Amino acid sequence: MTILELKNVQKSFTLGKKEFKVLKGIDLKLDRGEFVSILGESGGGKTTLLNTIGGLDSQFEGDVLVNGNSLKKGSDKALDEYRSKTVGFIFQSFHLISHLTVLENVLVPLEMSSLSRADRVKRAKELLAKVGLSEHIEKHPNQLSGGQKQRVAIARALANDPEIIIADEPTGALDSKNTEEVLKILDDIAKEGKLVIAVTHSQQVADYGTRIVHLADGQIDSDESIRDKYEATEKTSDHKISHLNFGDTFRLAWEHMLYTKGRNILIIIGAAIGIFSVIFMLGLGNGITSYINDQITSQINPTAVQVTKNVNQTSADASSINMSNKDIKELGKIDNVSKVEKSYFAQSPKIYYGKKNTTMQFFQTWNAVEKTSDINAGKKPGKNEVILLTSDAKKLFGKDYKKKAIGKTVTMYLNTMDNSGKPTQIKVDVKVSGTIKSGSSAISFDTLQAAGKKVDTDIKPNFVTLSVDKTQNVKAVQNKVKSFTHTEKGKEKQSYTITGAGAIVDTLNTYISLAFYVLAGIAAISLIVSAIMIIVVLNISVSERTQEIGILRAIGARKKDIRNMFISESFLIGLSSGLFATIIAFLLEWLINSITNGSSINASIVSISAGNAIFGILVSVIISLIAALSPSRRAAKLDPRDSLTGE
Repeated sequence: MTILELKNVQKSFTLGKKEFKVLKGIDLKLDRGEFVSILGESGGGKTTLLNTIGGLDSQFEGDVLVNGNSLKKGSDKALDEYRSKTVGFIFQSFHLISHLTVLENVLVPLEMSSLSRADRVKRAKELLAKVGLSEHIEKHPNQLSGGQKQRVAIARALANDPEIIIADEPTGALDSKNTEEVLKILDDIAKEGKLVIAVTHSQQVADYGTRIVHLADGQIDSDESIRDKYEATEKTSDHKISHLNFGDTFRLAWEHMLYTKGRNILIIIGAAIGIFSVIFMLGLGNGITSYINDQITSQINPTAVQVTKNVNQTSADASSINMSNKDIKELGKIDNVSKVEKSYFAQSPKIYYGKKNTTMQFFQTWNAVEKTSDINAGKKPGKNEVILLTSDAKKLFGKDYKKKAIGKTVTMYLNTMDNSGKPTQIKVDVKVSGTIKSGSSAISFDTLQAAGKKVDTDIKPNFVTLSVDKTQNVKAVQNKVKSFTHTEKGKEKQSYTITGAGAIVDTLNTYISLAFYVLAGIAAISLIVSAIMIIVVLNISVSERTQEIGILRAIGARKKDIRNMFISESFLIGLSSGLFATIIAFLLEWLINSITNGSSINASIVSISAGNAIFGILVSVIISLIAALSPSRRAAKLDPRDSLTGE
């Protein structure tokens, strides 16, 4: 019932240009139920032979057959499966994973089985009871004695019910009492029909087995059966062995993060600084933009858009700025525009009442930009009526303007050009219909046009006001207005320009957004520092966990599993950093807005949106994952044999 056969196995190491032969043609057949001791002095090739049998080293000449199948011809995947299903390792230095409990150490190979979580825990506890450690399952390896650690290693080796148990100097670090107990456990394993192979330089250990194979200078110089092997029957396991899934590697990463939580908290705080800066700058940009918009739109109707012709400023033709009927029809066809008003703008007209007068800073005919809600006395102007700006009304009627102004007749003078191109002055007597606290003093376009005809002047609109159905459609209407073009001197040019407060808001928003994107970009430079810090920490982690990587590979974990473990750890760092940064940003937003809402500003100036927070978290995770690429590849490429022997 041969389970393991070695055929002319040879192994050499090269140092410089010189080749050193370690195994010089090993031929050996091993059966189930045997407790085989490979005896020999240090440097005789025992551990090299063990690594070859255990699938940790496939670079050899000759062949190793397991149940008739060649181990040498197997792929990396086949070797991973061999180590997870067929062979279990017990090491002299125990090689337990320090940040896992005793129970969790035994559970690691069981994560690669088809058993349910409950059945895995049940089997792990049964194995620990078998080696006498039921009372220690929640302890960590550093809380155990040497003998107890070796028993945990034995329980872990038995977890997936392998056919072969390989023990490398299993009693080398134990006292005589623990040595006897461990050897008794190994003998009991052989009695169960498994093949137990123990490498040792101790004759006492060798005498405990059923067979002694003596190795000297890379060759077998004796092979002696000292007692009958145990009867063995082929058994089938009650569960299938697969591989670690992503959830298992994620859990291992989480356990390690908890074990090194002090260091990880500092890393998370450091990485969170850059993410916080980006999120906060974006939120501050949103808040200030919103505040400025609110201040401006509180003075004007936010759904009104003023449009003028885009003309050459040096043009001698003053009428080129006038809006034609064609322009009005074209603009009226824009989606979501409900009305187009003819409007007129003029510089510094004067208003007289008796002996008092005032010069208006600017004047425009009444249009949808004016907010009727800001009328503080009377009503909007009708035919031959004027609405006075509060400041103008005070100059003409004094502090009691609300009572004195309404119904009074005032005279407005406006300088312009008549139809023959000569300077003229339009005089219009109008009755005060009301007063308004925003915009400008205004009369209707029809009133101004009728007054112009009296002095042979045709008043034509030099801008129009578009009324948009909804505030959220204003931006789209403005973009459509800007999209109209015409050809002038062989070059394409915009036909219209957005004017008035709407243009100011649009331009101001662009500049504010640009400024805060630049600030966010500057803050993002710290993310590079965060990425470098994560790379350094993960590389340190790879160095610290070299033996853990070797252990995982020895029990069948794939390169992919090792890579996923470090990627998972980086993902957790990135996610934690992003969440921490978001929480701090929202707390600071609350604090600042509490102060500004209680001050003269009386508004929130920081507005972190859900999109800003999600963006920050995603950036944090992505940077962390990118930072993990190099360290995770390095970890996956580590040779399991070298990882286990490297102290």
